[in-house]
Amino acid sequence: MNNDATIHKQQLRQKALAARQAMKRSEKQMLDFKIADRVLGLWKFRESPCLLFYCSTALEVDTRRLIERAWALGKTVAVPRCRPDTVELDFFVIRSWDDVEPGMLDIPEPKEHCRPLPEDMTTLCIVPGLMFDRAGHRIGYGKGYYDRFLSVYRGAAVGLVYERCMEEELPYERHDRTVDIVVTENDTYFCKN
Repeated sequence: MNNDATIHKQQLRQKALAARQAMKRSEKQMLDFKIADRVLGLWKFRESPCLLFYCSTALEVDTRRLIERAWALGKTVAVPRCRPDTVELDFFVIRSWDDVEPGMLDIPEPKEHCRPLPEDMTTLCIVPGLMFDRAGHRIGYGKGYYDRFLSVYRGAAVGLVYERCMEEELPYERHDRTVDIVVTENDTYFCKN
């Protein structure tokens, strides 16, 4: 990627972070609730036997309610652990909040006793992002964990983001994998892939 595109992505990251930091806690909770309701209504969510989630941080769309609902529905839930000294993610099955602990960057990760996600499971991946566009392109935090994971992931992917962090079009490279659906508090965007 050329230097201008890198600078542009960094400016977009700063814009998204500022928009999230400006939200009052009560507003964020209301938006998170609306987004979760939209996700719970997705056919892909209802039909998938296994869901890959991220463990949300304070600035991300909260996944806690979605994870708990998935458990209540008897679904398999897996969350990522970062491989040390790489930018690779491995997903592990968790059965309760007792199965996670602070990991890299204090993001909750599965504990050592959790078993790896079986490779043959049909899954739906819930993807974080600072920004998305209507075509399903995303901008993350810039480390590349989910970019690498999505480049080899063959299941459906759903991005969660606040409407204020949607852009008409984001910079991307030819090899970037888009998500299939983007969910905000106001809309569900079905992306053409």
